[in-house]
Amino acid sequence: MFEMDHPWWEFVVRGAAVYLILLLMVRVSGRRTVGQFTPFDLLVVMLLSEAVSNSLTGGDQSLFGGFIVAAVLVGLNMTMSFLSSHSKKMSDILDGSAVLLGRDGELYDKVMKRCRISREEVDQALRCSDCDMKDMRCAFLEADGQITIQKK
Repeated sequence: MFEMDHPWWEFVVRGAAVYLILLLMVRVSGRRTVGQFTPFDLLVVMLLSEAVSNSLTGGDQSLFGGFIVAAVLVGLNMTMSFLSSHSKKMSDILDGSAVLLGRDGELYDKVMKRCRISREEVDQALRCSDCDMKDMRCAFLEADGQITIQKK
């Protein structure tokens, strides 16, 4: 229970590698994955955590190994938050930035397809903003996956 099967530094390397690879995978998967979980998205996140659990510890079942990995993950998360809050470039890389989906009552189909946004999702955002399409000045897909509408 207290005896580790691997040296402490291996847990640090494993934790950092898994964190950075999953961060990259989540960023590549798009804005909507992070912002709004569908049942499918939730299932993927749960399965991802299970898929990488052994990668984090290398089969080690000790308490200390788990604590080392947890500390590495929390430390990396704090570091990424610090970098994001102190650098605009890092914030754009880690958190993303808003994408213009449409302007002056016209939606940009190519942009919506690239961002995997359906017309129904934009229509829903318009309804939530109590705005007709003709009264829309701008529609944005925010970094957190929400769609915001600016009225004329």
